[in-house]
Amino acid sequence: MNKNIQGHLFALTANILWGLMASIGKSALVEFSALSVTTFRMVGAAACFWLLSLFCKHEQVDHRDMLKIFFAALFALVFNQGVYIFGLSLTSPIDASIVTTTLPIVTMIVAAVYLKEPVTHKKVLGIFVGAMGAFILIMSSQGAESGNGSIIGDLLCLLAQISFSVYLTVFKSLSQRYSPITLNKWMFVYASMCYIPFSYRDVATIEWNGVSTAALLQVGYVVVGGSFLAYIFIMSAQRLLRPTVVSMYNYMQPIVASTAAIILGLGMFTPEKGIAIALVFLGVYIVTQSKSRKDFEQEGKEV
Repeated sequence: MNKNIQGHLFALTANILWGLMASIGKSALVEFSALSVTTFRMVGAAACFWLLSLFCKHEQVDHRDMLKIFFAALFALVFNQGVYIFGLSLTSPIDASIVTTTLPIVTMIVAAVYLKEPVTHKKVLGIFVGAMGAFILIMSSQGAESGNGSIIGDLLCLLAQISFSVYLTVFKSLSQRYSPITLNKWMFVYASMCYIPFSYRDVATIEWNGVSTAALLQVGYVVVGGSFLAYIFIMSAQRLLRPTVVSMYNYMQPIVASTAAIILGLGMFTPEKGIAIALVFLGVYIVTQSKSRKDFEQEGKEV
């Protein structure tokens, strides 16, 4: 399969898994604290990656890259997923979904500053078209009122998006150097080390006899689906696609949430949803057609 197509499939799959996690993770927070859920996520995913690494070819990580991997873990996990869970616990899933649409915009800006990626008309147009599609979809969903929204929760979710855009852009070179398994097993270990000192009291006071099976399954999905599998796919996409293109698939998350609601009978398909979905995919296509820095450099050499 063409590597470009593989990259798009990886990014799509990761965001489908994350799209399902917004509602599932919010449900888990009914019986667990945000700090506990985040710790389960980090420690559980670290265990999964280390177990999987036993069956993969061993990669030696340069000691000079260990510090880079630590900071990658801070931006991709501690400041991104951890802060997002806290934000989600304070705001509504709808508000959180709206805030996630800022990721491609922030990533385009960070890539322009750090990687000197050109901000082309096509790239701006694609991000705008995709954002409009995601926004229409969110606002047309049943129960789209903010409800228990919170400005602090929304700001935390925004901080999480900024953090992940920094990871996608600044630490892209690590994804070229090491496999997703090797990177993730160290990143989740570092993230666990950051959370355990602050969360062990929360975890120790959990009354496991009173926890429902549904809550355990929800946490299980957060660990396996929203962390272990999603990060394998997103890092695989990061190796093959430009940061802005990877971030564009963030617009898939409200589509997934809306589709899940329709399948479960909690919503219905409307023309607005169809238009919104078409706009998201059109936006992704436009961004993929925009020229990268390498394209401009190649054109300069030819001239």
